[in-house]
Amino acid sequence: MAKKSWEYQNREISWLSFNERVLQEAMDPNVPLLERMRFLGIYSNNLDEFFRVRVATISRMIDYGRKAIPLLGYDPKVTLKEILRINRQQMLLFQETYKELKKLLASHEIFILDENELSEEQGEKVTNYFRNHVRSSLVPLMIEDKRPFPTLNGKGIYFAVKLYNGDGSSKKDVQYSIIEIPSQVISRFYVLPEDEGKKYIILLDDVIRFCLAEIYATFEFENVEAYTIKFTRDEELDMEDNVSVSLIEKLESGIKARKRGDTVRFVYDRTMPQDLLDFLLSNNAIEEEDNIVAGGRYHNFKDFIDFPVIGAKRLRYKPLPAVKHKYLESHVSLFTAIKEKDILLSYPYQSFNYVIDLLREAAIDPKVRSIKITLYRVAKNSKVINALINAAKNGKAVTVIVELQARFDEENNIYYANKLQEEGIKVNFGIAGLKVHTKIILIRRKETNKNVYYAHIGTGNFNEKTSEIYCDHSFLTANTKITNEVKKVFAFFKDNYKRHVFRYLLVSPFNTRRQFIKLVKTEIANASAGLPAGVTIKVNNLNDEEMANVLYEASEAGVKVNLIVRSICSVIPQQAYSENIHAISLVDRLLEHSRVMIFTNAGDAKVYIGSADWMTRNIDRRVEVTVPIFDPAIKQELIDMINIQLKDNTKSRVWNADLSNTYVVTGSDKEMRAQIATHEYLKKKLETKKS
Repeated sequence: MAKKSWEYQNREISWLSFNERVLQEAMDPNVPLLERMRFLGIYSNNLDEFFRVRVATISRMIDYGRKAIPLLGYDPKVTLKEILRINRQQMLLFQETYKELKKLLASHEIFILDENELSEEQGEKVTNYFRNHVRSSLVPLMIEDKRPFPTLNGKGIYFAVKLYNGDGSSKKDVQYSIIEIPSQVISRFYVLPEDEGKKYIILLDDVIRFCLAEIYATFEFENVEAYTIKFTRDEELDMEDNVSVSLIEKLESGIKARKRGDTVRFVYDRTMPQDLLDFLLSNNAIEEEDNIVAGGRYHNFKDFIDFPVIGAKRLRYKPLPAVKHKYLESHVSLFTAIKEKDILLSYPYQSFNYVIDLLREAAIDPKVRSIKITLYRVAKNSKVINALINAAKNGKAVTVIVELQARFDEENNIYYANKLQEEGIKVNFGIAGLKVHTKIILIRRKETNKNVYYAHIGTGNFNEKTSEIYCDHSFLTANTKITNEVKKVFAFFKDNYKRHVFRYLLVSPFNTRRQFIKLVKTEIANASAGLPAGVTIKVNNLNDEEMANVLYEASEAGVKVNLIVRSICSVIPQQAYSENIHAISLVDRLLEHSRVMIFTNAGDAKVYIGSADWMTRNIDRRVEVTVPIFDPAIKQELIDMINIQLKDNTKSRVWNADLSNTYVVTGSDKEMRAQIATHEYLKKKLETKKS
């Protein structure tokens, strides 16, 4: 394809725009109050990960100078400056929002107190709580010139403590200390006893502040002051290239090294005295001014995801009860149901328990001979893991492909990999140079002396916890066209030197790019021939120049292109070369995570679901599986649900060149909120089937 003067949105700036949409949810007065607090936590958690990975990568690339530009597709120095500018802007919005939410909570008789606002009785309660639950988890570190400054990990939040006599102007009258706030083992929130209908919360930070004098009682200083600090470190895993070291050992070493990664952001309480700030900067070799951020009293708001659920029910979202899958409910055996027809499940509108039940049934079914599964992220105390262990104990041949390098889940995955191996389960750690991100299961069952295979291809992880808040799909089938090719994917894991031909499945890194481009080009040809043509893509991220180019080409050919992209979108709609591209982002109470592709195909729609985003890494550097949907009813169900999202005029924002995050206006007076409407759609389908 000839290079044209097409433009692309910077991926990092595009992602920051997505996180601003999360912040918009915290700012939205129509969102229940406790949910708004939760969105502050989600925003903060997202931003922390962004700095730990993406900003760290950009910082590394700056060292490469001009050589980095072709690797990244942009100038890292310019981009970093823009990131920090946007971050400062968003931080002000964040702080204003938190202040507003505190006031609103107070109007509902819910008060967030600091250490200076406690009554005498509350002070006694806090002191007792500190002594009984907090003190034993604190390890104050006294900082002395003779000893090296301690390494502070990037996940934690700390108090920089100044102990001093008089006005602290004399060096001999000053001592510094560091305390880690133990929010990973103790709740960040302590709910105080209710008083006359009023509810009170104090943060763990302020519990410790209230008892500072007690912590340092050994020392005879007149004043003790604590200021919050947070280091965000480069957390890209650097793994030794040593063949004598196992992958698990390399990962464990890399995880430990994270704690020593370069500082990419240092946030401190802006009320901190200058001498303490200078001391911290000099001892941590932080020189870049742009990496130093004057923040507020509290850092690491990610804990606000778990803000206490107190007060009236109207302060949080009404639950969305899982809709039963009528067809599966009418069958005693899931194998019988799947053999009769293909099944689509949509989470969290329907329950992930159906997949767990399939694994449980497979574990005890005497006809089942083997189970193969890929695992990327699993829940703590995973029911999926338990079902696989049970299957092995019942004599089934269980093979698990564990992706150890699932970012920030490495430790959890190492733990489960070891646990599975201890139970005699065959564990494969994937393929060097390729992350295994696909969500597939293959079950072999002996029926009338024949091997019959059952497959699962999904868009989301085998994780019962995230399935409650992530919108995803699972496709279950016994169709041999599909199961024979899923067998090939697992064969690839076993002997990855072999190359397989896939006629139906789109499998990265083999044919995903080629097949998707072919599908779009077919739409271009149909449009040129005057036939119905259209492309609808729903993904988390779209960031690949070649895929963007083919969509631009389609737009120029008159093909209507609809994009639903949650986080990163390098395509810029509504330009001269993209006037036929309409793109939205949907951010609401649930996280949109599914990948659905629809091609008009001259009126006989082709529909696909899978694990692959339209990103270079997903297409070329990961193992991903996307499956075509043959069943007309399932096809229509997916098309209906996507159309609901395209009609959203409540929670959808327009993707445009200036990333303004403007809410979609559809021209309809009727409010359409896609996630609620999707739940209603599936409920109505169930009721229709019942009648």
